[in-house]
Amino acid sequence: MMIQRQDHIKKIEQKKKNKQDAGLVSERYPAVDGMVIHMTYLHKAENPVLMERTVNVFPSSYAYFNMECMTKGCEGGGFDLSPIIARNVKQQKKSVKGSMVCKGKSEDRSADHASISYEISIKYARKKPKRSKK
Repeated sequence: MMIQRQDHIKKIEQKKKNKQDAGLVSERYPAVDGMVIHMTYLHKAENPVLMERTVNVFPSSYAYFNMECMTKGCEGGGFDLSPIIARNVKQQKKSVKGSMVCKGKSEDRSADHASISYEISIKYARKKPKRSKK
């Protein structure tokens, strides 16, 4: 029981470090005014929708977009939306939809035990008009 607790504390500390290492949205993506990430978590079951989740991202938020797998016992899994967000911000896209399969492993689950479908809306800061010199 004590070892599980220590492992849990280590995971929390690692996640905190990962968020800090990612930096803030305002630093990493200065043109972004905000984002809304809507995800539907799916798993292999009679009722495939495990949960729906909406994450609001502000300039003051961490630019950490690795969403955890919600399947119990999944090790090393999750959904890293960072490359998708980076690519779409670079291309100045306002929205993107897609899906992703969890790469994690579980002793009693198949490799494709969970997936998400996502929709990301990106709002950009309005460019300030240049003042003409008189």
